Amino acid sequence: MISQFFILSQRGDNIVFRDYRGEVQKGSTEIFFRKVKFWKEEEQEEAQAPPVFHVDGVNYFHVKVAGLLFVATTRVNVSPSLVLELLQRIARVIKDYLGVLSEDSLRKNFVLVYELLDEVVDFGYVQTTSTEVLKSYIFNEPITVDAARIPPLGPASIFMQGSQRMPGTAVTKSVIANEPRGKKREEIFVDIIEKISVTFSSSGYILTSEIDGTIQMKSYLTGNPEIRVALNDELNIGRGGQSIYDYRSSTGSGAVILDDCNFHESVRLDSFDVDRTLSLVPPDGEFPVMNYRMTQEFKPPFRVNALIEEARNLKAEVTIKIRAEFPSNITANSIVVQMPLPKYTSRATFEIEPGAAGQTADFKEANKKIEWNLKKIVGGSEHTLRAKLTFSQESHGNIMKESGPVNMTFIIPMYNASGLQVKYLQIAKKSSTYNPYRWVRYVTQANSYVARL
Repeated sequence: MISQFFILSQRGDNIVFRDYRGEVQKGSTEIFFRKVKFWKEEEQEEAQAPPVFHVDGVNYFHVKVAGLLFVATTRVNVSPSLVLELLQRIARVIKDYLGVLSEDSLRKNFVLVYELLDEVVDFGYVQTTSTEVLKSYIFNEPITVDAARIPPLGPASIFMQGSQRMPGTAVTKSVIANEPRGKKREEIFVDIIEKISVTFSSSGYILTSEIDGTIQMKSYLTGNPEIRVALNDELNIGRGGQSIYDYRSSTGSGAVILDDCNFHESVRLDSFDVDRTLSLVPPDGEFPVMNYRMTQEFKPPFRVNALIEEARNLKAEVTIKIRAEFPSNITANSIVVQMPLPKYTSRATFEIEPGAAGQTADFKEANKKIEWNLKKIVGGSEHTLRAKLTFSQESHGNIMKESGPVNMTFIIPMYNASGLQVKYLQIAKKSSTYNPYRWVRYVTQANSYVARL
């Protein structure tokens, strides 16, 4: 049971506010934003606010989606995971109906957004978060927003390139809006999105590695025809290749071994143990067909090495090398490499490779951190950054222990590390002339990509 729901911009502007029960005092939006903006911890001067916290008898829950803060408040003791999941689902439902989730689209469609909120939550109690169920209760049409004005937020932004390989219509399309001239484009999108966590030792060995993946689907097919999604033949589920469902599969060299997985309620697994095919009638809106986790050995997309060497006269030198281990026809985007430095670091000067385009390096003096930005990296290439540090005092300890670890974030379109593939996407045909567009897209991004010194 929630008392209030509101959406704030990163500046703290109140875009949407709904008070369901009148139990929380006015001004809760300002209290929340000031608490989040100026959150401090004992060990750190500034830190990120936790998703759940308590102030003056009020519980605040929040998630950040597309640069917006989705917040719920309550005075009662409720399950935090339940409320956080609700906030994520509300964000997804709004995006399904508006086509675009941004401050501009919310302001232009505030009547539709309030209509959705009144159907999703009634007097603080959740009714439904199903995009398909809500369609029969929603009567307002969305006002479209120019896609060119949308800031590139999150991995989905790579699908807004407008190319034939990665069309952007699924990112900016509403489930209830028709195309211009009253036509509706028949198409379906299947996105395989993987978040990678890897920890390298100081010598470059992999200490831990994990993939959290999801097969995301968004359907714009009229009549909700049955879909068949075929995955790798040599797909094993369960540790050691033994399926937790006792499914039989070959274990050749190209086998994909997942630790565990779960499926959307609409998925039927009748033939999954025979030919690794998922059958479903997709509901309207965006939804995860399958979530999976993999901790078996896989080839990480980047190798990261970092070294810091102390010199005389309060100086030291840092060398960071990254090598792209994926094919040369793949390009990674939005790469950011960060490395914390000793607290007594006063200055840093950088040497970037000659002829390196789209690379910048900066010393963040406020939090004593190196930040190296690379616009793109082509597969098979290697890049090096050297930084000369100046300290304000002599080190009385081990500089290696006071520095690092190196943290890396990136997005790699049309690539996945697990090897999980969609072999084909079959749609039950209504007629011989019915041939909707099918798009299968891949993206890999860093979740926690760390190299120790």
